[in-house]
Amino acid sequence: MSSHAPLLIVEKLNAGYGRSQVLFDVDFAAEDQGIIAILGRNGAGKTTLLRTMMGEIRPMSGRIRFAGEELQNQATEMRVRCGLGYVPQDAAVFRSLTVHENLKLGTILQHDKSGIDEVLSFFPKLGQRLQQMAGTLSGGERKMLAIGRALLGRPRVLLLDEPTEGVWVGVIEEIADRLTRLAGKLSIVLVEQNLALALRISDRANILDRGRFVFKGSTAELLKTNSNLLHKLAP
Repeated sequence: MSSHAPLLIVEKLNAGYGRSQVLFDVDFAAEDQGIIAILGRNGAGKTTLLRTMMGEIRPMSGRIRFAGEELQNQATEMRVRCGLGYVPQDAAVFRSLTVHENLKLGTILQHDKSGIDEVLSFFPKLGQRLQQMAGTLSGGERKMLAIGRALLGRPRVLLLDEPTEGVWVGVIEEIADRLTRLAGKLSIVLVEQNLALALRISDRANILDRGRFVFKGSTAELLKTNSNLLHKLAP
């Protein structure tokens, strides 16, 4: 992890859907490298937190700062331009387009197609399916495509919502390996129900419970001193 000031800072964030508040005075920070796991049971507010940071949900109050710039009132596109990337839980690929067409869409905001070769080197399976419709890919391949497309935006912080959900175990390990490698170059905020995997690859872990963080610290500290909290997260 970097010793510099956090790249992404969330302060006193309150957010939800209509009159239903989900997040309550949430404080959060991400450095410029490493993996932070956001853990919690279903309904704890994990996805709401990512969507609010990305601009898909307008906060009720609070601040979101990225590299010193205030983002809470900025559109999602502007957040992408600043260096935030997002892969939602449903992977959000364009199923009626080919793999290659999906990847080209990922280069639009940066006007730089040179990264496509880097993504194909990173996820070789995609290179074997460039002309295949994204809708015919396996669940794991669609996750790789969604991550690859997000990387083409040249993010400095990548928000990932359940990247291994519905993915075959062999592909899960491939994705985990790639995320570990990426963590040396950028910051990853990882929402993941696969508790064992999240704890294995993350540097830090934050636990959400009913819209509030009940633990923030190193993964090592969580494993060593908070077995009761981990027990509550187990399925």
